[in-house]
Amino acid sequence: MDNYFRITGYRPKENICFILDCNGKFQASWEFSSYLVSKGVEIIAVGRDERMSYGNFSRAEYDTEHLFLRACAQGKPEISGKLITVHGKCYTAR
Repeated sequence: MDNYFRITGYRPKENICFILDCNGKFQASWEFSSYLVSKGVEIIAVGRDERMSYGNFSRAEYDTEHLFLRACAQGKPEISGKLITVHGKCYTAR
């Protein structure tokens, strides 16, 4: 089972958004989402390996201990249809 997930989140308290990847740390996308929500993050989009394009940056290495911060910026992410962009990094959550 592939457990590669990508979440775009927004933290209103600091007015920052980010794209965060997980490749092995969580077994299900809801676990990853729940973890971030417990930290005060609003979930904007969730991508699963089989249902997203990797966009203009590559897949993160397999790692069961770490999360990978792929992009961050002030404010909310740019969303155009299914294309999500944060600080020039973009992908499509299908």
